[in-house]
Amino acid sequence: MEPLLHECGVAMIRLRKPLSYYQEKYGTWAYGMNKLFLLMNKQYNRGQQGAGISCVKLKASPGEDYMFRERAEGSGAISEVFEMANKNIASHPKELKNNANYAYRHFGFAGELYMGHLRYSATGKTGMQYVHPFLRRNNWRAKNLALCGNFHITNVEDVFHELVSHGQHPRVHADTYIMLELMGHRLDREVERIFKDCEAEGLEGMDITNTIEERIDMANVLRTSTPMLDGGYVFCGVTGSGEMFAMRDPWGVRTAYWYANDEVFLVASERAALQTAMNLKAEDVIEIKPGEALIVNKRGELRSVQIMPQKALLPCSFERIYFSRGNDGDIYKERKKLGANLRDQILKAINYDLDNTVFSFIPNTAEMAFYGMVESMEEYINDWKVKELNSGKELSPEEIKAIVTKKVRQEKVANKDIKMRTFISTSDKRNDLAAHVYDITYGTIKPKVDNLVVIDDSIVRGTTLKQSILNILDRLEPKKIVVVSSSPQIRYPDYYGIDMEKFDHFVAFKAALELLYENGKHSLINETYRACIEELKKPDAEQVNCTRAIYRQFTADEISSKIADLLKPVDLNADLELVFQTLEGLHDACPDHLGDWYFSGVYPTPGGNRLVNEAFVYHYEKYLYK
Repeated sequence: MEPLLHECGVAMIRLRKPLSYYQEKYGTWAYGMNKLFLLMNKQYNRGQQGAGISCVKLKASPGEDYMFRERAEGSGAISEVFEMANKNIASHPKELKNNANYAYRHFGFAGELYMGHLRYSATGKTGMQYVHPFLRRNNWRAKNLALCGNFHITNVEDVFHELVSHGQHPRVHADTYIMLELMGHRLDREVERIFKDCEAEGLEGMDITNTIEERIDMANVLRTSTPMLDGGYVFCGVTGSGEMFAMRDPWGVRTAYWYANDEVFLVASERAALQTAMNLKAEDVIEIKPGEALIVNKRGELRSVQIMPQKALLPCSFERIYFSRGNDGDIYKERKKLGANLRDQILKAINYDLDNTVFSFIPNTAEMAFYGMVESMEEYINDWKVKELNSGKELSPEEIKAIVTKKVRQEKVANKDIKMRTFISTSDKRNDLAAHVYDITYGTIKPKVDNLVVIDDSIVRGTTLKQSILNILDRLEPKKIVVVSSSPQIRYPDYYGIDMEKFDHFVAFKAALELLYENGKHSLINETYRACIEELKKPDAEQVNCTRAIYRQFTADEISSKIADLLKPVDLNADLELVFQTLEGLHDACPDHLGDWYFSGVYPTPGGNRLVNEAFVYHYEKYLYK
């Protein structure tokens, strides 16, 4: 309902055969480019603010370029960067454009290594200088580095000062750029180490260059550059000499998948994208393990290296709830389970009156959870039918028919007008027009009689609910509106790639503060502030999240009730209740993705605890300090 800017998307392809092989077998030398385009489009949901691609040629001669990059901003960036990459092809003779050898010599993006990126900014920074891949140039092929990733580093300041301590002067204070410079520095040292060995062996000229490119080991670069990083990340890189790598953080916060055969090696942020691009079964696609790096050398040889030991395994659960496309088989089942796990809470909210309740969803991301919710209600009704038919009571034909025909009433009550969003974003009358982003299906509710249950994937600020959706649903004149969230209450900021970095983003936090004031417990706010100040004096590794105390005073139901009070429009006629997923229900539905810090306040890395304490201090001093 409230789109979150979040995790970026990555795609990598390494062709393991000459371009002529793909021309002969698949009818085009652009096999790699086509697969990259498909992987990026199938992950379009992960980044609509910008896109970039890069390519490396392995067999360029001195004087010829061998590393290429294109970037663009905006929702149409994917098509734009591929158009830019192919812009000079049209000017060449038709009979030569399909010649693999000719293409390799004349077209920049006719190469063996490809990398693509889709960007969402979780920090609010915009501009071409923040669009991946980032590129570090050097006159030595092996020292050229292109880097992209899906990550957010919590200790950028520490890494920045580490670079400065080595005499460097970073130009941009952003985590991607800082990581590029950190890895570039270690790549320089790796090349220089081999260079000295070559000189000691009496090698000269291009023999040194070729030996460096044969011996370079990206595992050494990763081992010396990544241990100091705190955060969630998957990053991918290529060097000018033909090394390719992808690495995942040791906590497993961010996810990525890979597939390889004798023709190609691929990496993507989502498993389903690889399945579609290569027509694979789910079991054919392998998840990169926490702390693991996949490295492909210049010869196309693939190896897996455990760069850092796996730490507490806490993959992001929001990836499963909302961010990833639901055509992944496991994610589809998990989202249905999230909806099913809400059954008992919903039945209680409607006083078990299924005859006078209509179930629906907020388009479009909550549709799968809706299916699970409805199926769980159908199971409940079926159990009721069996019990009634076996009760021993003498039933008339009419009573039997009423029992066996009882069903869950479901309708598509809300419809989203996609075209409205762009216009209203620039309007001075945003709140007035926001009421028309969604529309309703008239005649689906018995006025003043029916309850209306609508499920959404999450409630963050609740702004769209209050300003638009609730009043729209109220036009149907339901007796009661029950808004159901398939995720738990979002209570804490995220620092690993989701655009939720401040406490004032969360209606659950505002509700907790209101309850503290109403119950005469507002002194706890000052105590929490002082505790955070003291905690921030400690090293990151020793800090704990002091802000969890704010929520401990109340039950989840009490906070949900207060959220409903805060979001209920003054002119709403229907009763309103909010139902949230429990943490237990979340973990039951997504047992392999236990990263729930935005719900529980349990951060996977030390940097998360420091930043949440800093966020509370900032909020207190800006909004609460008197």
